[in-house]
Amino acid sequence: MNATSAKDEGRSDSSRVAVVFIALIVLLTLAALFAPRFRQPTVEAKVAPSVRPIMPAVELWLSTADRRLKLMPQPDIEMSAQDSSPADVVIDVNAKYQTMTGFGAAMTDSSAWLLQNKLNALQRNALLHELYGPPPNLNLNMMRLTIGASDFSLKFYTLDDIPFGQTDPSLQHFNVAANLEDVIPTVREILSINPGLLIVASPWSAPAWMKTNENLIGGELLEQYESTYADYLVKYLDAYRGYGIPIFALTLQNEPRFTPITYPGMAMSAETRARIVAQYLGPKLAGRKPRTRILDWDHNWSHPEEPLSVLADPDASRYIDGVAWHCYEGSQHEQGRVHRAYPQKDTYITECSGGDWPLSMNGELLWFTRNLLVTGIRQWARGAIYWNLALDEDHGPHFGGCVACNGVIAIDSQTGSVSRNDEYYALAHFSRFVLPGAVRVSSTDTDADKGIANVAFRNAFDGSIVLVMVNINANARHVSVVEGRTRFEYTMPPESVATFVWNPDLVSAWIQRALGWLRGPLPPARLE
Repeated sequence: MNATSAKDEGRSDSSRVAVVFIALIVLLTLAALFAPRFRQPTVEAKVAPSVRPIMPAVELWLSTADRRLKLMPQPDIEMSAQDSSPADVVIDVNAKYQTMTGFGAAMTDSSAWLLQNKLNALQRNALLHELYGPPPNLNLNMMRLTIGASDFSLKFYTLDDIPFGQTDPSLQHFNVAANLEDVIPTVREILSINPGLLIVASPWSAPAWMKTNENLIGGELLEQYESTYADYLVKYLDAYRGYGIPIFALTLQNEPRFTPITYPGMAMSAETRARIVAQYLGPKLAGRKPRTRILDWDHNWSHPEEPLSVLADPDASRYIDGVAWHCYEGSQHEQGRVHRAYPQKDTYITECSGGDWPLSMNGELLWFTRNLLVTGIRQWARGAIYWNLALDEDHGPHFGGCVACNGVIAIDSQTGSVSRNDEYYALAHFSRFVLPGAVRVSSTDTDADKGIANVAFRNAFDGSIVLVMVNINANARHVSVVEGRTRFEYTMPPESVATFVWNPDLVSAWIQRALGWLRGPLPPARLE
């Protein structure tokens, strides 16, 4: 053993000793707090004072729609013992719903290009750690990738483009060269920060030679190329895996009921999707490890009959893991309708974008937190993925499509400065506190009667409880919360978002924290 390795080993041993020493102090302190105290008996009888139980404190982070507060920590809230008085929100941790996978945004070509070309390596590394690093960073752990170009690309392309009039049924010209400079290196850097990243990939169009109009814009997939299209998607999975990028889930087509006229798109009926999954893509993915899930639909809440039709086909349904939803039309409650019909299928929100349009003049913190995240999760979403992670000050770069969309962050194309939009804070109120593997638990729905939306979770790691509340009212609202044998009161400021965190089991919380110091970071949660 050389001197350097011996020195490193000595430092490692010293660190372990220090950590063990700290853990022992914590445990001894707890023992001293909770152990019975010996007192010398006295002759004079005294009335024993009532012992006040030690209650957990509620930690609080707050944001306001006027941007005065942005995920700012507030003084802890003191809990008291539950009494007979009624409460606005009653949390029942024994009533469990879906397990959460996480939160994130799409790494579009535009987002990746900005990160690679408008930030230097140090700036990019710091920003990606802020976004994808563990708490107190944002802890984003989901991402959407486009298979080929979208409207947020710098050019039109697919992964098998050949001269007009030619075909390539054996996919000999398949390649991911268009992603090698921006998307792939950016995703690899993020995976080095968060190896548990879950990626959903969606194509905007098949290669032009597979389509009825031989064009990336509009048209439909020719039936004779349905098997080839499935092969095309599998080749994408293999190519990205070769670069160390696993794909968690696939959809067959982005927004299959919409054919844009300024950027790539392709209509794909429910019948076609069911046939491709049942006959080609499902069997090709069956048995592959790691497993890539298939999600149907990938379009708006407004047409639940589309995924219901595909899931009603038993040959297709056996290969489909869940349904992907977009937020631009319809009601989040359609997610619940489909879930009730097929409760074994998962629900994900895979696209939603804010933007500088008239309805968002006062910001989008409340809409995204209440409508997309709180209500979307109460309607069974396991994860939520925003649209562009990053755009510039002109809502781009983009090639057609949305001219006013926002990213989670904005990167100034001239200076490289980064600003954080309302969606950043809406996501952060969940992603920093609701850890992968957390379970949504029952909480009283107070949206309709009090104008305060809420959703509650219990983290699997340490048993902590997370409650996110949104006050959409223009005036402050007092709320009371009961969980188990404890309760607390809080007055929500006008138009605000609050995340409350507490652990009902103080001893368990400290032991888990001490053990966490000893074992280091947890591995990614196993998601079934």
